[in-house]
Parts: sequence; C-alpha cells; structure tokens
Amino acid sequence: FALQITGVILLAVGVWGKLTLGTYISLIAENSTNAPYVLIGTGTTIIVFGLFGCFATCRGSPWMLKLYAMFLSLVFLAELVAGISGFVFRHEIKDTFLRTYTEAIQNYNKNDERSHAVDNVQESLSCCGIQSYTNWSTSPYFFKHGIPTSCCMNSSDCNTQDLRNMTVAATKVNQKGCYDLVTSFMETNMGIIAGVAFGIAFFQLIGMLLACCLSRFITANQYEMV
Repeated sequence: FALQITGVILLAVGVWGKLTLGTYISLIAENSTNAPYVLIGTGTTIIVFGLFGCFATCRGSPWMLKLYAMFLSLVFLAELVAGISGFVFRHEIKDTFLRTYTEAIQNYNKNDERSHAVDNVQESLSCCGIQSYTNWSTSPYFFKHGIPTSCCMNSSDCNTQDLRNMTVAATKVNQKGCYDLVTSFMETNMGIIAGVAFGIAFFQLIGMLLACCLSRFITANQYEMV
C-alpha cells in the first residue's frame, strides 16, 4: 500500500509538472514535452503493480514476489539513471533552452504553439526577450508589428505604434529578460520533482528488499513443511 501511495504521488507530480512546467519544457525541445507523461505513466504502472504485489503477498507466491521485486528494481534503476542524467546534463539543457528560445523569438508569429509559449512565459514571469526587450529588435515580427503585447507592463497602456519604437517601448514593456527567470524557475521546480522522484526510488528499494526477503521466507517455510 505504501508503494501504491508513492505511485499516486508520482502520478500527481507528473500532472503538476505538465500543468506548471509544460510551457517552459515545450520551449526547450518538442520531444521534451513527453517528460511529464513519462512520470504519469510510471506512476500509473506502479499503482497497477502495487496491486499485483498485494495479490502476490496474499497468495504467498514466491515467484510472484520475485517478479514484483524485479519490476521495482527496473523502475528504481530507470529513475536513478534519469535523475543522474538530468543533474549531469543540466547545463546542456540551459544551452538548449537559450538556443531554442532565441529561435522561437526569431520565428515568432503570435499564432503557433511556440509563439503562444513565448507569450505565456513573458506574461507569467513579467519579462521580455532573452536578456532584455532589445532582443526583439532582430525579430522579423518586430519590423511589422513591434514588440509583442505580452511584454507590456500594462496592457491598457500599450499600443502597436509605441511598441514599434524602441525608445518609447522602453517605458512600456518589462525590462528583465526571460532567460535567467525561466532557468531559475525551472531549476526550483525541477528540484522539487527530483526530490520526490529520489524519495520514491528509496521506497522502491525498500519494497524490493522486503519482497525478496518475504519470498525467501515463504520458500524456506514450504521446504520445511515438505
């Protein structure tokens, strides 16, 4: 039951990660948006196999308990590798985000998914551009429409004419760039997810050891009875 609870926690973290970090992850790489679904799938699988573990315990079946322990060991190793990889390659993730966010600004058109993600980031974090609002001056979108309205400090005090003029826009838009804010935000929240994942992995390690011990105990009792 304790392991099923960890599965529910992992499932909840996956859903929370999708809702909270989905926009930011989509700006790193399109394939990375699958990460929350991996947590959701893993949590669901743990819940299902938790029921299998309860059934194996009630039946007193050594081979079922060994199968359950093997499953837990695979999940434990997968989580351990994922956690270590995320820590080792965290700087590469930052570099990738810088590159893809720059591309998103250069290809910004206000309509596609990446453009919506950029607007979401700029509005939710009250930032503009990569290092500052001046990064928009090199975007093709700027020459036609000016800086996006998602950069405005006060949407009611922003108009297209002002946003086309960098000097005037400087008094209308947020001054902070998004890169430092996004990476700091993601590090904080990814740290929470990593902490939960390692905590769950620890419980899985205990469950694996207990399943093996119970399997041996049942096998030894059956041998003595014979």
